[in-house]
Amino acid sequence: MINRRNFLKNFSLAGAVLAVPAAVTHAADTTVAKKDVGALTLRGRVHSNGIAIAGVAVTDGINVTTTDKKGNYELQSNNTAEFVYISIPSGYAFTNEKNIAKYYQPITAKGTFKADFNLEKLTTDDKKHNFVVWADTQMISKKDAELLKTQSAPDLKALVQSYPAGSLFHGIGCGDLVWDKFELFEDYKEAIDMTGVTFFNVIGNHDMDLDSRTDDFSAQTFKQQFGPTYYSYNRGDIHYVVLDDVFFIGTAKKYIGYITENQLQWLQQDLALVKPGSTVVVSLHIPTTTGHARRLKKDEELGGSVSNRKQLYKILSPYKVHFMSGHTHFNEKWEDGNMMEHNHGTVCGAWWTGPICGDGTPNGYGVYEVDGSDLKWYYKSTGKPKEHQLTVHARGASKDYPDEVVANVWNWDSQWKVEWLEDGVAKGAMEQRTSYDPQAVELYAGPTLPKKHKFVEPTLNDHMFYAKPSANAKEITVRATDRFGNVYTASQQV
Repeated sequence: MINRRNFLKNFSLAGAVLAVPAAVTHAADTTVAKKDVGALTLRGRVHSNGIAIAGVAVTDGINVTTTDKKGNYELQSNNTAEFVYISIPSGYAFTNEKNIAKYYQPITAKGTFKADFNLEKLTTDDKKHNFVVWADTQMISKKDAELLKTQSAPDLKALVQSYPAGSLFHGIGCGDLVWDKFELFEDYKEAIDMTGVTFFNVIGNHDMDLDSRTDDFSAQTFKQQFGPTYYSYNRGDIHYVVLDDVFFIGTAKKYIGYITENQLQWLQQDLALVKPGSTVVVSLHIPTTTGHARRLKKDEELGGSVSNRKQLYKILSPYKVHFMSGHTHFNEKWEDGNMMEHNHGTVCGAWWTGPICGDGTPNGYGVYEVDGSDLKWYYKSTGKPKEHQLTVHARGASKDYPDEVVANVWNWDSQWKVEWLEDGVAKGAMEQRTSYDPQAVELYAGPTLPKKHKFVEPTLNDHMFYAKPSANAKEITVRATDRFGNVYTASQQV
């Protein structure tokens, strides 16, 4: 996501659609490209080294069927379908090509197309597994790509190695894998392969073909690199769904957060095979909605959240849902009933300009530990130990509150507890305020900062905490306890 603040100011559907010069309309190409909707039969077998796998969901992106007891499937489609793909069932390894998930086959024939899928059975129980969310790697140059490969990839590899041998990990690349520079997809893939973790990928607004005339063809390059833009897979008791919520409106770099009817119809069929009450993890690039942005702004930006989210929530209402999103370059969570959204700080931070995002969240990624249907999580800062979960700024660091110390607890949600101690004496809870991180202000505020991308600015966030120490205080310690009972501390000399 780039320069979201100017999105509405520059965005006019009427201007984009209606203001067409007469000369252009008269000179229009009169050749009509006709869609081939001829009948296509998709058939094949899903097996593990010859042993049939029954009940596997198979789709062309329009309709869903399942394999029979012999592992066979047949699906009536048409020649507009681009892929036939499966929802990898629990208990099987994720097929991959250099650690990019490969659960699909491009359709290359008319009339009848045969596609078999051979899966490898896991030797360990996958009800316990882990996954990471890499949001917005967003590289615009080879220098950015080098940082991804020399900092982010080794950090993830080391994290995986810190877990017991044989621990199951997979990754979700949560969109904006590159920054409109498609030649850097290869660097992204190289970084993923270095981690040793198989990644499923989400399309972002900077992964779209900007020369397309409609949304229908805006994902052609992404599909060539990573396959379908919406799909599902399973691991243990969790059903994972990936959606494409970036809708291109035909004007370069203009998009809205919107999920098409084709996807919603497909999703209903996909979820019909999932037991109500199950945990479903839904990954998309643009957040369905955000917390502080919703509270502080009367007019919500069309490119900042999903316009038809209520329809999505309705389809997902029978399940326990965790949304995984990126796009905003800040870290935030909201929770409502059976749904929770994890909007992630980014791998690239503030577009590879410094060590933190605009809200003070360090460059990094989300880590999720799954046990049955339950998830636990933490935020992993690149180059820092996993215990690094807050920053404490000295008195005077905040220009808005110069007499107070301020703590940024970036992965905070409403079930955390944030307390402070003055010279070892407990003082109770800190006061939460929606405000700016002092380091982000220092690094990014103003028209000349940062030098690399001057559009970057500090971001208001709701994970800032304040306390006013006494005049003779020497050291302030902040103690943050997350919803799982983990305690993290950080201290600062006053």
